[in-house]
Amino acid sequence: MAGPLDGVRIIDLTTMASGPLATSILADQGADVIKIEGPGRGDGLRTIGPSRGGMSAIFTSFNRNKRAMVLDLREPDGVAVLDRLVAGADVLVQNFRPGAVERMGIDEARYRILHPELIYVSVSGFGEKGPMAQSAVYDSVMQAYSGVAMHQADLETGKPNFVRSVVCDKGTAIQTSQLITAALFARSQGHGGQHINVSMLHASLAFLWPDGMQNYALLGEGVSAPLSKAALPMLRPTADGYISISFIQDREFESLCRMLGQEELLEDERYATAGPRARNAHPLQESLDPALRTFTTATLAEQLAKADVPHATVGDPATIHEDPQVIANDLIFEMDHHVAGPLRQPRPVGNFSSTPSEIRRGAPAMGEHTRDVATEAGYSAKEIQELLDRGILKQAES
Repeated sequence: MAGPLDGVRIIDLTTMASGPLATSILADQGADVIKIEGPGRGDGLRTIGPSRGGMSAIFTSFNRNKRAMVLDLREPDGVAVLDRLVAGADVLVQNFRPGAVERMGIDEARYRILHPELIYVSVSGFGEKGPMAQSAVYDSVMQAYSGVAMHQADLETGKPNFVRSVVCDKGTAIQTSQLITAALFARSQGHGGQHINVSMLHASLAFLWPDGMQNYALLGEGVSAPLSKAALPMLRPTADGYISISFIQDREFESLCRMLGQEELLEDERYATAGPRARNAHPLQESLDPALRTFTTATLAEQLAKADVPHATVGDPATIHEDPQVIANDLIFEMDHHVAGPLRQPRPVGNFSSTPSEIRRGAPAMGEHTRDVATEAGYSAKEIQELLDRGILKQAES
């Protein structure tokens, strides 16, 4: 068995990041994901960033375990091909701007009639309605709009900062993949197919809210002082670098103070419990930093481990695959991709004891599986060739 979603077929009309990553998660878990791209350049993410053989590193991560078909949905006969594909599928996912699928004639209402059990998923940037609904969206745009960039603002200058990862795209992808599996479960319980609408804005607000918006969540009177951003975990200086130390619980703070020989801080009412420590984070850090700087990073990590204080050294993305903890848990693997060449990626997240996920194939070349998918949809070799000749379909060159 290829994973817990073995036997589920997904038609993937998405491009760029959030949609493809959502379907890639499901593909890793065993779903047969058919990536549909239009003629021309296809998914814009194919060639963005470090590339080899015409395929980018990020595309290989967001589209592995999928099959690919080139299909011209601007033509009625192209839509007819999609109809056949959808008839044999469980899920369709699209991330066109709101209103586009209606203009193309491939909207949810069409497929609700043709395939009542279908899970139809619409991923948008700002949602289906409102003044921003038709605006173009990338991760940086959503980080700015949703408050993520302001949450990351420099503590001294107040200047907003981006997280240097596509966190809004990734958060939306994780939410979307979970929503799809929830809808599949509901269908298995007799609730039929349904339409799922999910926006990057909603997913990003939900992702940021629990901690990033905690100062604004409790309304009315009687709320204690807001949490200072200075209280959030930060990298602390050592004699030769930096280290991350967290002491949320009182016993952890006590262990840290005793390890550093600063027991007097335990008697200071400003640091007696977690609440006051958070409100007085700046002076506390000023008291701790000189002692931390007397240790090398390696020695400090050793002492913190003995004291059972949560900590971590700073991992380097260039060498994290060599980390003994990563190796011990077999988190990273290497493979020879048939287009991009040798590459390194993380294994599918989560170890299923009975239905293990596996890497069945690397990310597909554009149109790599067009003939195979069309054949499975019931087209004869002659019909497929005619569609190829007319440009409705396109097969990758061998």
